[in-house]
Amino acid sequence: MKRVFAIISALILIVALVGCGSNKREPIQLTLNTEDSERIMSAAGIALPDILDAKGAMSTVKWFSWYDPFQNYDADEIVNTGYWTFQNKYESKIVWDETTYESRYDDLAARIVAGTAPDMFPAGIGSTATFPMYCINGTFDPIDEYIDYTTPLWRGMAEAAEYYALGDIYFGIVTELAPRNYVIYNRRVMDEYGYADPAQLFYNDEWTMSTFVDMCMDFSDPDEDRYALQGWYYHDDLVQVATGEYYIMKDENGMLYSNLDNPMLEVANNTVYDLIKNQCNYPSTIRDNTDGAGMKEGLCLFEIENTGAIVGTVENISAVWGDITEGEVMFVPLPRYDDGDGNYYLNAVPSGYMLVSHASNPDGVALLAACVRFKLIDPTVIDIDEKQLREIYKWSDEMLEMRKTCYEIVETNTRMYRNGNFIDSLNSTYNSIRDGVKSSNSETASWAQRKESYRDQLDYYIEEQNTIISDYIAGLS
Repeated sequence: MKRVFAIISALILIVALVGCGSNKREPIQLTLNTEDSERIMSAAGIALPDILDAKGAMSTVKWFSWYDPFQNYDADEIVNTGYWTFQNKYESKIVWDETTYESRYDDLAARIVAGTAPDMFPAGIGSTATFPMYCINGTFDPIDEYIDYTTPLWRGMAEAAEYYALGDIYFGIVTELAPRNYVIYNRRVMDEYGYADPAQLFYNDEWTMSTFVDMCMDFSDPDEDRYALQGWYYHDDLVQVATGEYYIMKDENGMLYSNLDNPMLEVANNTVYDLIKNQCNYPSTIRDNTDGAGMKEGLCLFEIENTGAIVGTVENISAVWGDITEGEVMFVPLPRYDDGDGNYYLNAVPSGYMLVSHASNPDGVALLAACVRFKLIDPTVIDIDEKQLREIYKWSDEMLEMRKTCYEIVETNTRMYRNGNFIDSLNSTYNSIRDGVKSSNSETASWAQRKESYRDQLDYYIEEQNTIISDYIAGLS
């Protein structure tokens, strides 16, 4: 994760070393005082090794991706403090081997075959999935030799790392587990319509799906261009994430199984079906193709989206979402189902890196990942993040407290990840089941129809993927 350190002059001095007269982007060098943070972390039993003891120090890591989250190319960009530590404490650097999103796997395969393999690649999920098939086909190597999830630095990611495990073999270097997609709303609009504040309902354990649906039904009026709900992901989040159940689940042995007959999925699908049939959702997903559009004007009640959508200049956020300086903008976790297990769930997304097959510097990859992980749990960095949100983006103390609460939720519900890391045939079937709930109002299929249409196909492809995984694990022994 990149970190913002603007206007904190006691900690950061930005020195631009941008080359002149060149069309190529050149990284900017940064300096940062880390003495306080390393002392605090050491007291907690977490420390990075000295440069002379660190494998991978004084080396270069080749990062292969369609984006660069490590280096800065402008003085106004946010700062990756993990890479700063790797660069300055260990006299090491990253070279960005750039590709495009569309050609990433073809380009990566070509480099491996040519003997010019890069060292690391993003650990993707969903549409950018790297696991399991690109691990089984040899594109990525296991990381067990380089990352020990039982150590103080890494043990907090041990359960999340199971997401990238085949049997006892781990492939993903998971540095963070972060919540994704909240219910964002405007408090002034809620008050104008006489609705209770969702944040207060949440803290009273009264933020339930029935309350959420009642608000949506009451608020929506297509004749007035007023729709309660919008967002790219609301259909999936209200069904699979909010219930704590997915259409496809993993058992304790890492094998997949169909969860279509789970009663909570029936309840959730019928709930979203009713919302769509009653025209509570904006017809084209997002008004004006702009996150938050209509919320300030009282034409949208809820948008289910990541909080990155409400991080920006005060002027821009206040113009769309509502006056953030007056406390109008707020967010809460997804509502819990009244007849569910009583827990609130959020989409917990693991992020990190994959070790490319035939990488020349795996030790450097492991050391860089350790630096990133160290900074993600460094209380000094966390405090600066909050200072940035409060002072630059004008987040209220309530927003910051809710942010902490949401991170706590994902820490206790680490099985809640976005699905989609399947072989192509299974992924296609899964998408057909999932996407049926977000069709246009007149064409939305009921859950019973979708379930029965795809049941046999889903079972067949689940068995196919499990066989592939089982054969791979057997071949390792």
